Amino acid sequence: MSKRVLCLLVDGFEETEAVTPVNLMRRGGIEVVMASLHGGVVEGRGGMRLEPDEDFANIDPQSFDLLFLPGGPGVMDLLADGRATTLAREFQEAGKPVAAICAAPLILHEAGLLKTHRYTAHFSVQGKLPAALDERVVEDGLILTSRGAGTAVDFGLMLVRRLAGEAVARDVAEAIMA
Repeated sequence: MSKRVLCLLVDGFEETEAVTPVNLMRRGGIEVVMASLHGGVVEGRGGMRLEPDEDFANIDPQSFDLLFLPGGPGVMDLLADGRATTLAREFQEAGKPVAAICAAPLILHEAGLLKTHRYTAHFSVQGKLPAALDERVVEDGLILTSRGAGTAVDFGLMLVRRLAGEAVARDVAEAIMA
């Protein structure tokens, strides 16, 4: 049975950080549902408009194996809304991994999930996350993090490896010439 990933999107998401990992996971046979937290089409920081697969209100988050939070300026809206923070905590408590890239580790911090884990984040939020490591991707137990758009392929392949195994991740990497 294929693993299922819930990807939360709001206006201001970073396109590369969302689309690249989603594409790589789907290439690896992982079901990814991009859900609009506020319903309808979302617009990325660069003006790209995406029609999510579903509105968040219509899904059962507990039916997913991993929560994926892309970064970008929209992270501040995710923090203010609070549902992503609650969801991250619920996934962690259920023993399910949470993945965050760029500024999205701020959500994990707000949820209290970074206290005992190694993680990385975009340099722009390191003032709020001083323990962030200077690494492209960090996997520490159920916490999976990455630095930003430039690390999206590495991050996506790490997620494929985590959910579908090393052989599948190697095949996906080979297919995209990574």
